[in-house]
Amino acid sequence: MKLFFRDLLLIVVAAVVISVGIKAFLIRSFYIPSGSMENTLQIQDRIIVNELVPKVVPLEHGDVVVFKDPGGWLPPSPRTQNNAFAAGVDWALSVVGLTAPDSNDHLIKRVIGLPGDKVACCNAFGQMTVNGVPLDEHQYLKLPAGETRASAIDFSVTVPKNRLWVMGDNRNDSADSRLNTDTPSKGFVPEANVVGRAFLISWPLSRSGWLDDYPNVFNGVERHQK
Repeated sequence: MKLFFRDLLLIVVAAVVISVGIKAFLIRSFYIPSGSMENTLQIQDRIIVNELVPKVVPLEHGDVVVFKDPGGWLPPSPRTQNNAFAAGVDWALSVVGLTAPDSNDHLIKRVIGLPGDKVACCNAFGQMTVNGVPLDEHQYLKLPAGETRASAIDFSVTVPKNRLWVMGDNRNDSADSRLNTDTPSKGFVPEANVVGRAFLISWPLSRSGWLDDYPNVFNGVERHQK
């Protein structure tokens, strides 16, 4: 019996170590706290994020990325006090990547502009352009009924080195790069702030599935690394 419990303990410890390693270097879980990425992502969806992007695998146009607040994008979040038991359980589950207690300190948007890109809106057809190439975003874009412009705000920017221009799919209800030009980051997201690329909805099961980066939307857009 002692050997059984010893082996069981070793299995549990090994599983925890492997889970921690996976979370630290490969994947982790987040939940969606807002509707800024509807209809691609819904509030309270759970997603799995590939942490090899962009550390090992480069970012691409259309990637859905989770990133740390560059400063001033999110309002201060009140600290909630859990009882010791609940806090301990939450911590233990977060260690193995089964919960995401820091989701409220992160944002999730779609990458529209990479370093060196010129991103502008809107052309005569209400489309956004990247390096002069118009984007047909109807596959993921959510707009109010009757609205045809890809952005209610006109803009034209060139993405600096090591920065990204990101936007929400729920375009008229997303505090994205367009609405954060007065913050220290000037609306751009440092690539170093990117935690990873979201690639899977894991919960609820009725919505589980792979997340698309819609490469066809960006056909013809040349990367202008700066």
